[in-house]
Amino acid sequence: MEDKRITKRLNLKGVAEKLGVSTATVSNAFNRPDQLSKNLREKILSEASRLGYHGPNLAARSLRRGRSDVIGVMLSDSLTYSFSDPMANQMLQGISEVLMEYNKQLLLFYEGKDNTAQSSAESLPDGFIFYGSSNLETFKRIVALGKPCVTIDYVQDKIPSVGIDDRSAAKKIAMHAISQVNHGTVAILGMKLVVSDRVCRLTQDDLDEKSVEISRQRLLGYFDAVTENDLTIPPESIWSVPFNTEKYAKIAAKEAFSSSLHPNIILCMSDVIALAAISTAQSMGLNVPKDVIIVGFDDISEAKHASPSLTTVCQQNAQKGKVAAKMLLENNLTNCILETKLVVRQSSSPTN
Repeated sequence: MEDKRITKRLNLKGVAEKLGVSTATVSNAFNRPDQLSKNLREKILSEASRLGYHGPNLAARSLRRGRSDVIGVMLSDSLTYSFSDPMANQMLQGISEVLMEYNKQLLLFYEGKDNTAQSSAESLPDGFIFYGSSNLETFKRIVALGKPCVTIDYVQDKIPSVGIDDRSAAKKIAMHAISQVNHGTVAILGMKLVVSDRVCRLTQDDLDEKSVEISRQRLLGYFDAVTENDLTIPPESIWSVPFNTEKYAKIAAKEAFSSSLHPNIILCMSDVIALAAISTAQSMGLNVPKDVIIVGFDDISEAKHASPSLTTVCQQNAQKGKVAAKMLLENNLTNCILETKLVVRQSSSPTN
């Protein structure tokens, strides 16, 4: 029993002494197999395993080298939610493609309930990508590590970011929707416009709040289009959807269609919300787009396959991930604004 405890504590030097070879030979067996013959390597690996040694301590080696070849992605939402969200999936796909190209690894983080607690894993990555609006305490703690950081859809002073002109894109799709009807009565199904876990209508105080969040920028874009067309949107015609899921979006959509204002245009801040709104409208006997025009934002794959297909804004979320990852790995830390594209489909074409 004592011998086993000793062998479990063997390091690379101890294994080399036991096997009667150099430390370089043992190291090559684990890290540079092309430097040894197949038979010698297999013999060293077999004997090392018998001694309880299964390779160098990767954490210690990373510490010595000053890098881990790991990139951390800090998600603003839980892992469960992020894996179910189409936009987060597209973004992670884009990051992953670049990391594979550069032979790097990906480590996911998410903000827990205690935003002030530091995770021991936070010291491992060589750099961080923040996706979405992060808790300020978490953000400051990561930045204080002194590692390069890039944000996606999240703007903070002195930190390079990747995003789109949300206000301009929102105005463009709202202008299109309004142009399709003689008189527009507009409702908005927004994303996280207020801090609440419930679907709720906005108040005037909510509208007066200043913020650089992307949802607020899209709201401003909608208002730009409404004002330019001499229309108005009262606060009670704006809903905040707390999570980008069908469940919460349907609650908001049903309230909108049941309201006394009878909107014939619904501006949705995501495709998930818009598709849920289409489904809700149809279940209530409404025809989309003849009775109500519904537009989204994102251009997820389901948008073009829906019936009717969804008019939306393509914002290249996978490309955001690619650009952010390359900025970090190539140390090209400058802000990047990607182009958007208005994609017109059936849900906004009542004359077709």
